[in-house]
Order: sequence, then C-alpha cells, then structure tokens
Amino acid sequence: MPDLVTAELSLTGRITTASNATFLGTIGDVLVVYKPIAGESPLWDFPQGLLAHREVAAYLVSEVFGWGVVPHTWLRDGPLGEGMVQLWQEQDPAQSAVDLVATDKVPEAGWKHVLEGRDENGKMVALIHEDSPALRRMAVFDVVVNNADRKGDHILAMADGRRHGVDHGLTFHRDHKLRTVLWGWLGDALTEEERAGIDRVSDALQGDLGKNLADLLSAEEITSLAERCARLFSEGRLPAPSGEMSAVPWPLF
Repeated sequence: MPDLVTAELSLTGRITTASNATFLGTIGDVLVVYKPIAGESPLWDFPQGLLAHREVAAYLVSEVFGWGVVPHTWLRDGPLGEGMVQLWQEQDPAQSAVDLVATDKVPEAGWKHVLEGRDENGKMVALIHEDSPALRRMAVFDVVVNNADRKGDHILAMADGRRHGVDHGLTFHRDHKLRTVLWGWLGDALTEEERAGIDRVSDALQGDLGKNLADLLSAEEITSLAERCARLFSEGRLPAPSGEMSAVPWPLF
C-alpha cells in the first residue's frame, strides 16, 4: 500500500452535489475522497477553514469508540492544498438504512418511525430508519460529537451489515447543535456496550485522544465534548430533541 500521507494524490472526478468542494481521487491504487480546505463554504456558526479538522477529529473519536463508524480519515496536502482525505467506501445499492415511505407503508418490525410530513405532491410520507445495533451506535456517536448534519445520505449501508457515517464537518460545536435523522431511539436506555464506548472516550480525553484533538479543536470544544460524554453516561439514555432549532437537518437526504 502507498504511503497515504506522502504519495501523490490524483483527482479523478468531483462530487457536484456536495455543498463544499469534494473530489474523488486515488493514492496509488487506493480510492479516496478529498475535500480541500480552500473549497470550504463559509458558515455563520462554525469557524471558517476548520471543517476538515473536524472530520479528522470525528474519525479519532470513532476509533476510540471502537465501532468503526467513521472510515479512515486524515489531513494531508493535495492538488488544491491541504484538506481532508478519507478512504472511499463502496456502499451496497440494494440496502438503505434510512428511507421515506408512504405513511401507510411503514414496516411493522425492524424499523423506527421518526416523523411524518408531505412530499412535493402533497402526499403523506414517513421518515424511517432501520432498528439495528450498528445504526444505533452511530446515533450514540452523533450525540457525543454533537453532529449538526446527520442526513440520510450521510449513512453508508455496507453489504456486510456495517454502517459508516461520512461528512462530519459540522461537529464538535461547543453549543448544542444535534440535528439528525436518527431519532428513533430517543428515551431508550443505553446498552452496556454503548456505556462502555462512552466511558472509553471520556478516559481517552485525559490522554492521547485529548492531546491529538488539541491540534484540531479549540479547548472549549474539547471541554464541551467531555461534558457531553459525562452527561450522556450519567443520564443513561438517548436524548430527545431540545432547544428551539430544528432537530433534523435540511434537506433530510
């Protein structure tokens, strides 16, 4: 395998639906996604030029959880300057972890009903997501990293049952920003596995994880991360939406 940090990164295409400049590329024979910092769109509530750092921070936290939520992600130089690079994941086109269905077609088992609304034709539809341990672990991860943009298309359903989350630039804000389509478990008690994962992150913030995040996030953001871990562990259940802002991202997909 080539050195993923120093070997040449070649661009092969662009993902035009992304709000920030996002490219497909290769490092040797390894397929990657590349988001240059220079291509990040300014946001009113997040510091400019640091979305790539947040993506890498999300990967580091994911690794400590040990659940493989975020694919391997790192910072490096590229054809358009420094940016985030992530291993490409080939999702299974036959699977979908999140879906919109007619309200009278909501499955009776295996799925969580999140909300209802009307589609562009005025018909009632329901937002649903699968009820699986892999997706639920992602929901716990999102609470901890304060994910403000968990859209349905930011969840990759893999053929082997794994569920990867991507696009984590809007994370780690010091203020509550949780916006997600994964509200199906709100109020449910945490499992022992989930509590153990949160505990691992809390402990690691006092050691290597905290040191590594100091290069990517502000001290206030790291403190808020630790506080979210402590609060979630203490409350022992997945939270409900709070505050006046929307609880779901827009668009949903």
